Amino acid sequence: MRFSAARTADRFLPDRLSQPLRPWLLRLDQVLDGSTEHAVAQRVSLIAFLVRIVSAAIALVSQVIFARWMGQFEYGIFVLVWVTVVILGNLSCLGFQTTVIRFVPEYLERQQLDHLRGILFTSKAFALTLTTCIAMTGAGLVYYFRDGIEPYYVAPFIIGFICLPMIALGDTLDGTARSRSWALVALTPTYIIRPVLTLVVMSIAHVAGLPPTAVVAVVSAIIATYATTLLQLFVVNHRFKAVVVPGARQIRFGEWFSVSLPIFLVEGFFFLLTNADVLMVGRYLEPDKVATYFATVKLLALVHFVYFSVKAGAAQRYSELMHTHDHDQLAQFARDTARWTFWPSLAMAIVLLLLGKPLLYLFGAQFTDGYPLLFILVIGVVARASVGPAESLLNMAGKQKICATVYAVTLIVNICLSILLIPVYGLAGAACATAFSMVFEAMTLAVTVYKCLNINMFVFAGRTSARPAAHNPENLL
Repeated sequence: MRFSAARTADRFLPDRLSQPLRPWLLRLDQVLDGSTEHAVAQRVSLIAFLVRIVSAAIALVSQVIFARWMGQFEYGIFVLVWVTVVILGNLSCLGFQTTVIRFVPEYLERQQLDHLRGILFTSKAFALTLTTCIAMTGAGLVYYFRDGIEPYYVAPFIIGFICLPMIALGDTLDGTARSRSWALVALTPTYIIRPVLTLVVMSIAHVAGLPPTAVVAVVSAIIATYATTLLQLFVVNHRFKAVVVPGARQIRFGEWFSVSLPIFLVEGFFFLLTNADVLMVGRYLEPDKVATYFATVKLLALVHFVYFSVKAGAAQRYSELMHTHDHDQLAQFARDTARWTFWPSLAMAIVLLLLGKPLLYLFGAQFTDGYPLLFILVIGVVARASVGPAESLLNMAGKQKICATVYAVTLIVNICLSILLIPVYGLAGAACATAFSMVFEAMTLAVTVYKCLNINMFVFAGRTSARPAAHNPENLL
């Protein structure tokens, strides 16, 4: 017999308490049971949310230890190198990690198993091949232009490029698992296992007496990433054997790439947007300032990961609803995801502002200089949360090009403001540039979704009526 929160409350609580709680507990039971597609999306989002909470705690502890061991300067070098490597690894997939989320449910529904085998193979092979070439090229360029780069960055960057293929493969496996709503398989390796292993390897190096430098930290992260990604590859392949038996593959690379490229532009601009502030701070300021800013942004991730959690559960459901062509149901689900994103984000933002200073002190006394930045950055994060995973909806609706344009413009706004503000106002300038660009992004995405799909995703918006044209498949795909 399955666990039931409603039955448990009826059994152990008096009627005056259990009866008012019963509607809420029945809803919780539905989410945990996954008895409907809507409940499955909620369950995936809940699992993703819990994973990100655990991940945030692990990341906070590990980054505090790294900062304490390495000092502000070396920690700042490591931060800039690792953020750059992760960005390049993610971009190197060229959108295939999201394309699989769109096509796997479609091929399973239509029983096109040869197409399914083809996209599963192609997504992994493409990620590994392309990123290996990019890694070799990047390392060669850094070595060739080493005289024009600060000497303390050269070795960490060259070594860091070794990790690109595994980061790209891990992102592809994440998307592959999410296409089947395997939230734990998708998220646990990247957000829990990898940071824990990185801390373990770094701790072993520390006990062994190796100097706590950026190079040692980068090597520790590389070892952890390779071990984690290979484990995830084994698990994903094993679970897919129960979904589709081995057989012939049909490769439709041109079709998949034509879908992936706009998605790559969307997610590439978004990923750059979420990390551009750290890169711009590294461009204009010293590594110790990079360290302070990154520690502040790391705390902000405690709020921002609510959005990523909802997105993890919503993308597949968006894709399924697109194929049913039920606009009313799609619109209601989109508004639900905006609520799931906004209210937890707002609550966590308030808690973070109350606890931000002591949390930053954990990194070191000098890191508390970043506390005032939280008040600026939180404005942008909460504004972004008010429209939920709007870009995911646009991607699944085939509006990748429009979404890419939105992010391109937002990224340009962010970079231009950073160039103007950081040299004058330092870290406060970077925070203002980021917050303003996030508000601009939220407003633009909300307007775009409404214009393209007649869905108002703003959390405080009322119900929108469906246009007749919205039911036409050609307008949704």
